[in-house]
Amino acid sequence: MIHLEPDDGSAFAALSERHRRELHVHCYRMLASFDEAEDAVQETLLRAWRSPGHAELGAASRAWLYRIATNVCLDMIRRSSRSVTAMQSFAEVPWLQPYPDRLLDEVAPSADEPDTVVIARETIELAFLAAMQVLPPRQRAVLILRDVFGWTASETASLLETSVAAANSALQRARATMHEYLPARRVEWSAGTMGAEERAILEQFIAAHERCDVDAAMALVSEDIRITMPPNPFIFEGRNAMAGLIRNAEEVGEWRLVPTSANRMPTAASYLRRPGDTEYRAFKFDVLRIDAGLIAEVTTFGDKQFPEFGLPLLLRT
Repeated sequence: MIHLEPDDGSAFAALSERHRRELHVHCYRMLASFDEAEDAVQETLLRAWRSPGHAELGAASRAWLYRIATNVCLDMIRRSSRSVTAMQSFAEVPWLQPYPDRLLDEVAPSADEPDTVVIARETIELAFLAAMQVLPPRQRAVLILRDVFGWTASETASLLETSVAAANSALQRARATMHEYLPARRVEWSAGTMGAEERAILEQFIAAHERCDVDAAMALVSEDIRITMPPNPFIFEGRNAMAGLIRNAEEVGEWRLVPTSANRMPTAASYLRRPGDTEYRAFKFDVLRIDAGLIAEVTTFGDKQFPEFGLPLLLRT
């Protein structure tokens, strides 16, 4: 990770640290991968540091960093040659990773930069991130700059070195695609913390999971519940499929779950103590999408990001 010492240029060091997290969130929206977003931020700051005259940018520094970060992401997408031409579930976006809310909370408007964008839930939740991956790279960038950051058409065109007409056309096509893939019914979202209903459902989900109680779990989920497990291609649909997963969970060991939140969504971090083991070890995250008071979707991720969520790898109870 790039950390500049004062004698390397204290002004640039302060600039990079001030904007690091919001740049990371921007790159995450473009790439849908927490790890790749970190690589993109490192490359952004390296390119910025090597750029002549970086110390004299002053008030223009934030837009300048976003220009670099956007182009870094576009380069990474082109090099990866991966694409999603259509999407039925998150299983088709194997690089999708969760983003810890505790890190999202580091991005907030400041007195000297009031236009800093607060991380609104609908622009960071998993459905939005996955749908973004269907968009061609430049449409992805235009949509974020216009509809997330609120930049003007001329500002967006300037950053992408294209015409205003081309930027507007890309935005129209991007909006049409997102409308196709995002849920038709958008819930009323708060700016950040979970509401009381979501918190209660998460607590009941945790209790049912720990007991491997099929009946209690079934009372919490919708008829068409869907479970995916990126990067694995598995898709489980319907209450019977979920019941089977709960029964299998009972066979592998004892569970302890901890409430947390990812992508502004209620999340349970699971620890498993296998037969013969003396420790509960980090195992997975379950990110819940709740609709009309029921769990409509569970997206399960592995244990790799427990440190980023501020969670230990071993749970002592």
